[in-house]
Amino acid sequence: MNLVRAELERLSARRFVQLMVVLLVLAFGVTAATTLAGSHRPSAAELSAARNEAAEARQGMEDTFQRCLARQDGAITSPDEGNYYPADCSEIDPTRRDRLPIAADFLPGVFSFAQQARPLLYFLIAFLVLFGFLVGASYVGADLNSGGVVNLLLWRPRRLTVLGTKLGALLGGVLALALAASVLYLATFWVIGQTAGLATELDGDFWRELGALHGRGLVLVLLVSALGFAIATLGRHTSAALGAVAAYAVVWELGARLVLEIVDARRPDQLMLSSHIGAWLSGEARFYDNQLCRGSADGIYCDGFYSLTWGPSLIVLLGITGGLTAAAFAVFRRRDLI
Repeated sequence: MNLVRAELERLSARRFVQLMVVLLVLAFGVTAATTLAGSHRPSAAELSAARNEAAEARQGMEDTFQRCLARQDGAITSPDEGNYYPADCSEIDPTRRDRLPIAADFLPGVFSFAQQARPLLYFLIAFLVLFGFLVGASYVGADLNSGGVVNLLLWRPRRLTVLGTKLGALLGGVLALALAASVLYLATFWVIGQTAGLATELDGDFWRELGALHGRGLVLVLLVSALGFAIATLGRHTSAALGAVAAYAVVWELGARLVLEIVDARRPDQLMLSSHIGAWLSGEARFYDNQLCRGSADGIYCDGFYSLTWGPSLIVLLGITGGLTAAAFAVFRRRDLI
């Protein structure tokens, strides 16, 4: 029997994998049913009122920006109570915003696929990341703990080949499921938006941005799946992967973050794995650090923010996953499995 086919069959036959697939379907079904029940097709009067409110909101932003420029130039000297004007008026320049108010923002109870596609996709990616990690850890952890790997090596006595095939079957299976789930998931909410929500025309830029987010999400799912597989291989048990993640979250993400804040370390967020995950998914993540503005000369504007971009974050994620995976293969090659 082909080793790859045998591993794929073993993966799909695991009860835990089947349970996770059922939970995936239930989560999607509940989300879709809730969205459908809470949405309705907007009437012509609702659309007209929403367009007027959006136009007023955009005009208000423009008026505020112009008043800020006037105060900056000295044309207005009287106090304007109730309004805040930053030192740099470009911060509130409407043309520099990622998006301006639109009619969909003023239609409560109306689902808009154009507005909600990204949050929905983030939810899908989060579930698939959890799915990949748990399945990856349990897939190899259970075999190592129960002696299944030993029986497999009696049939195919090449350790690295067996472990590599297991990892390949895991990544291939998770990728196939993620692609199928993504298509079904996004298509379902697109239909809801067109039939029971605000039907809008979606341009090429929208689909390119959504596709880029989906692609980065799939890469993250595969990396986390391999990470769970590697940690469980090193610890010879599924619980080793779960314990390692819990320990990291408590000791580093919570404990070390608190210590770094106490000692006023510079840019502590760039030392956290969660920050790099966010930067990879969104393309860029901004963080505040009051240390950046210390020592600035008076009168020089300093916002105290710094950014993490997707490139360095991907290198960090690849380095951690690749290092642990290589260590898992090295240990498995020499370990006594009895």
